[in-house]
Formats: sequence, structure tokens, C-alpha cells
Amino acid sequence: MNKARQFGVMIVGDELLSGKRTDKHLSHVIETLHARGMSVAWSRMVSDNHNRLVHELKLTQLDSVPVFCFGGIGATPDDQTRQAAAGAFGMRLLRHPDAVSMIEDRFGREAYPNRVRMADLPEDCLLIPNPHSRIPGFTVFDHHFFPGFPSLAWTMLDWVLDSYYGHDLQPEVEKSVRVFDTHESALIQLMDELSAGHCRAKLFSLPH
Repeated sequence: MNKARQFGVMIVGDELLSGKRTDKHLSHVIETLHARGMSVAWSRMVSDNHNRLVHELKLTQLDSVPVFCFGGIGATPDDQTRQAAAGAFGMRLLRHPDAVSMIEDRFGREAYPNRVRMADLPEDCLLIPNPHSRIPGFTVFDHHFFPGFPSLAWTMLDWVLDSYYGHDLQPEVEKSVRVFDTHESALIQLMDELSAGHCRAKLFSLPH
């Protein structure tokens, strides 16, 4: 897993698509990856719908980048990400014994009958430790699943990056030049020539 430089971001939640809440994950992931010499390849926002989540997770498996998925791994009926991940990867949803132990240590008898449902995870997944609530996230191949709460998820994101991906030894360098008294269309030929002559660089134009 340690050769990745770009990542996909999936953010799950009806409350985001309805406008009841505003997403904070994407901007944080962009900033976190930039500091490590990495970047976001794509992002998508998905509802808490089982079939839609299965469909999207099947599509992300066709891509070559690892994926960070935020939200929907709780125990309430609207949380469908754990079940959808198992379905998308063709795995059974099984009660993970280590996750059970973590939830029991955190809640004691109150872990049952409902909180322990969060230990029902895709078989053979790897756990992502959660130092705050002790309820783990999980990894299936190169897909990493976190809770929707930023205060929990972002610490877990750091752990995944440190454990599996580290830092890129050749971070991206951005340089810009301001051009005055002209318009964008007059510079297109120049930009074509620059792009052709520097195939490893990505050119941008931001008119103002």
C-alpha cells in the first residue's frame, strides 16, 4: 500500500445531500495529503442507500487509487456502509471478535444489544484503531472506512496514512506567474506549447 500518491474520497450521508450539514472531510483530506506530498484524485458524495453504496463501491474498485470513505459505519438503521462494503466486495458480514472486545471495553453491558452491531464487519477486514471512542474503523483491500464525525475520523486517517502510506519523498511543487493586460484566449497557444514541452507538469489557468 505504500506507493500511493493519489487517493479517492467518498463521503456518505443523507444529511449532507439534503443540506442539513456541511461536509468538512474533503478540505481536511486535501490539506492533510498536500502536507505529505500527496493529493486527491477524485471525490464523491453518496446517500445512505444500501444499493447506491454497493454500486459506488464496486465502481471505486475499478480505479487504481486507494479510497477513504467517511460516514455510515454506526449502528442506527440509516448507517449502511458496513453492509454495503461487504456486499460490494463479495464478503460476508461477520462479527469481528477484536472489534467486539473494543466495544465491550468501552461500554460494558451497554454494548448490548445495539452498540455491538458496529462490530459486524466484512470478513477478514483489518481494523483501524480509534483512540477516542474505541469503536474501530476498518480496511478492505485499499478501501479505508471511517466514522462520519471529524473529531474521530481525522485521527484515524492520520493512523492509516502513517501505517500504510507514509510521506512522498518528491512532493509536488507549484509555481505561478501573473500575466497582465491580456485575456485567456490569447495565451492558449502558449499554454499548449508549455504543456507539450513539460509532459510531467500540470498546467492551470485562473483568470481574474
